[in-house]
Amino acid sequence: MKADKRGKKVLVTGAAGFIGSFLCPRLLEEGYDVTALDISDKKAQAMRDMGMAVVIGDLTRPESIQGVCDGMDIVIHLAAHVKGWGSKRLFYDSIYHATKNLLVEAAKNRCRFIYLSSFCAAGVGGVPHHLTGHKEDDPESKTGNSYYGDAKYDTEKLVMGYHNQNKIIATIIRPANVIGPGSVWVTDTVDALQKKGAYPLIDNGQYNACFVYVDNLVDGILLAMTNEIAQGRTYHFRDDYDATWKGYAADLGAILGKTVTFSNIPFKIAWTVGYVADRLLRPLNLQIAIGRHTVGMVGRDNRVDTCRAQKELGWKTRVSYETAMGAIGDWVKRMYPQPRA
Repeated sequence: MKADKRGKKVLVTGAAGFIGSFLCPRLLEEGYDVTALDISDKKAQAMRDMGMAVVIGDLTRPESIQGVCDGMDIVIHLAAHVKGWGSKRLFYDSIYHATKNLLVEAAKNRCRFIYLSSFCAAGVGGVPHHLTGHKEDDPESKTGNSYYGDAKYDTEKLVMGYHNQNKIIATIIRPANVIGPGSVWVTDTVDALQKKGAYPLIDNGQYNACFVYVDNLVDGILLAMTNEIAQGRTYHFRDDYDATWKGYAADLGAILGKTVTFSNIPFKIAWTVGYVADRLLRPLNLQIAIGRHTVGMVGRDNRVDTCRAQKELGWKTRVSYETAMGAIGDWVKRMYPQPRA
């Protein structure tokens, strides 16, 4: 059963970020009254010009967000530190503690609370084994290898704790690797392809890259926030693309006009190197190119099960891989112009 959206007021955190920049226009098109919460006012005027109200606040400073949920019907919480590197404190401050501060405000209104987690909460990027077919209710625990995944895992428990205490009405969304124009999976890969030398793969890049295109993810968010069956539920969102890591890199290389050459690192060696890097470099808060989070992400088959989203919400892949790569290609060509011969 779908909820009535007429006159609904929606607060979106991280509205100026990658997912938020696709979600907010869709919410406006659907007729929602949207308020954007962001830590900086750099994009505030642009968001106001789109028709959104804008609130500037830092989720890690509770005094700066007091009353932010007053009058809101729905809160969509996107904001988080999403890079694969950083200290444990950085991840927990920006994910767990920031969400806790927002939940205190949302509970004052008993808001509908849509929490954007990650399939990393299920162990992706943190375990050295494949997670093919993993379902939302399968046994899970913190891995100790991915601060991002562990912070998401603990935060999911926090959110559902508030739901079970009847303080909010929660749904947890676990996207796979989100791609689209401007995604880090695009920019980081393009940057790596433009460097000299072979593009590195783990286990020959043979595993599915487990992408969800941003517009398909937004479809899922809208379905989850408007269907009563989603209350108290957790959903995986992963497109049915056949793209492997090697194939994806080759496709981006073709967009750049490059024939990509590849090097290979066996998974066991990469995992061991990642372990050493995590132990030696992460405590120094240094950026790690091959930590266990990255190795577990790209070196294992992480095709988590999406049957629940399909059966309960009617969600499916709407934008095909070919169409998605077309849009990404147009963006890459604008942002990475080729030098004239």
